[in-house]
Amino acid sequence: MQTATYKLTELFIIFMIIPVSFAIDYPLWIKMAIGLIGFIYVVFILLRIEKNKFKIAPNLNLNTFFKRIVVQLLLISVFTIVYMWFVNQPNLFIMVLNKPLLWLLFLFIYSLFSVYPQELVYRTFFFQRYQGLFKSDLLFIITNAVLFSLAHLFFRNSLVMLLTFIGGLLFAITFKKTKSTLLVSVEHAIYGCWLFTVGMGEILGFPS
Repeated sequence: MQTATYKLTELFIIFMIIPVSFAIDYPLWIKMAIGLIGFIYVVFILLRIEKNKFKIAPNLNLNTFFKRIVVQLLLISVFTIVYMWFVNQPNLFIMVLNKPLLWLLFLFIYSLFSVYPQELVYRTFFFQRYQGLFKSDLLFIITNAVLFSLAHLFFRNSLVMLLTFIGGLLFAITFKKTKSTLLVSVEHAIYGCWLFTVGMGEILGFPS
């Protein structure tokens, strides 16, 4: 399970074949079963093969992390508000203004049950298993972002693909710097919750 051939095959199946298959029409329960089996496999590899321990990374520079997140969030906020104003004004802050309790409930469920598993697979697992296969850090980060975007192919929306590619770059850079699943999950949750808040949730399959 530690050979380059095995890892490349594993990468191809988990991060290319399965995400592309989810864009094809077949029963949802089969897709859910494949996703669950895949996640169990990832956790097994992390714990039994890679000997990973789920613990908070030491010596985290939280001050620098949150300063960077605030700046990036401000930029994202400006661009997304302008986009919604000109492209989809009726949905601008629609959930906050009309269904605030549902909005808060979604933020909680999304952050806890969606974001962390994604980061466990696409950052913790991906970096630990495949970083050694790439000679270039830049190529590795771009590959990670492309595959993260590919995971959202089933939305069949070019804007979603672009947003998740940009997000994938930011998350990969954060994980590269911090080696912390917790911090990259916090960053992911902040941006994802903001997109839902500003009114772009519908294109990402969020309730509206």
